[in-house]
Amino acid sequence: MLYQSFDLYQRSLQAWNPFFELGTDFISHSTKLLPNNPALTALKAFFESGRDATKIYGKPDFDITCINIDGKEQSIEQVIVERKPFCNLLHFRHTDGVERPRMLLIAALSGHHATMCKGTVKALLPDHDLYLTDWQDARNVALDQGNFGFDDYVSYLIEFIETLGANSHVVAICQPTVQALMATAIMSEQQNPATPNSLTLIAGPLDVRINPNELDDFATKYPSQWYEQNLITEVPIGYAGVGRRVYPGFLQLRSFMSMNFPQHVAKYQKFFEDVAVGNKEAVEDHRRFYDEYLSVLDLTAEFFLETMDRVFREHHLGRGIATWRGEAVNLGAISKTALLTVEGEDDDICSVGQTEAAHAMCPNIPKSKRKSFVQPKVGHYGVFNGSKFRQEVAPLITDFIRAAD
Repeated sequence: MLYQSFDLYQRSLQAWNPFFELGTDFISHSTKLLPNNPALTALKAFFESGRDATKIYGKPDFDITCINIDGKEQSIEQVIVERKPFCNLLHFRHTDGVERPRMLLIAALSGHHATMCKGTVKALLPDHDLYLTDWQDARNVALDQGNFGFDDYVSYLIEFIETLGANSHVVAICQPTVQALMATAIMSEQQNPATPNSLTLIAGPLDVRINPNELDDFATKYPSQWYEQNLITEVPIGYAGVGRRVYPGFLQLRSFMSMNFPQHVAKYQKFFEDVAVGNKEAVEDHRRFYDEYLSVLDLTAEFFLETMDRVFREHHLGRGIATWRGEAVNLGAISKTALLTVEGEDDDICSVGQTEAAHAMCPNIPKSKRKSFVQPKVGHYGVFNGSKFRQEVAPLITDFIRAAD
């Protein structure tokens, strides 16, 4: 009933969107005739804010059709090279014929779409032949496609890495750092020829016992049953995945927003003011961010609950008890894959030290093939997106990959 009620509420809210859209158009024409009228500029801000508040935020597009390389525009083709029920493997294919290191960029499956990594993709594309995990919204996956749990996630990654083949590289952002490390260990122990040359782990919860934060504390605040009873619901009628048990995106978004609620309120107040005074650049920056941030997807119940237990409650990797399909995962098997960890100094989602912990977990990687880096003055989002990432982190990853090859 929870999901059904929210869906009805959202659709009823959307019914007001044409009203705000019409008002925005009318006021926009009026302000051209009376550009300095305070009442009209306030009304314009009201209608535009209302329009944004009443629209449904669907999955954004990547909109990556070309990139600039050495001052020249080059076309990029976006191709789905592998389709699975819960994830598509996307290839951002260069058209210049130049051979580049193959990279699997693993986007997080933790509420937002893979398009949250759009800036990451753009920054890495000039130097890499890039593939990306495009996770699907669980509410759109029919029940006859089966379940998707923690072990299935690891299996997906192994299959995708095998698709890239030998001498490839893996970069994982946030939540999938755990599964990426496990997949690399499994492939290393099996002496899989597609075992990646390098593994870059960015801002991930590998051992949340280190420097625990508010999010880590919340994960252990209640017994496991509480999370299942209060956060899990069924997809309602109207979606392909009707009846599937999920942790819905709207509940995840509520959690995201509550962690920094005063900042979000301040940003929307600033947005209202920017619309009123005609600060178009600031308005567009706000919209670009929130069009992405407010677009969320559902997680399968089994994946969410198993992740909570294995990563945040029982600390399987940190305690050396991680398993896959019932078999122990031996991180000591990783010896040929170079390891880079990247963290953000001000990250309030994955605290400093939680990702670097991977180095202690993998004792058999030579010192010459490992590196850790903390990016000063960035939070969680800034460690894989934005100017600091483009200027400092992306070049670091590129150089590390070149050295691993």
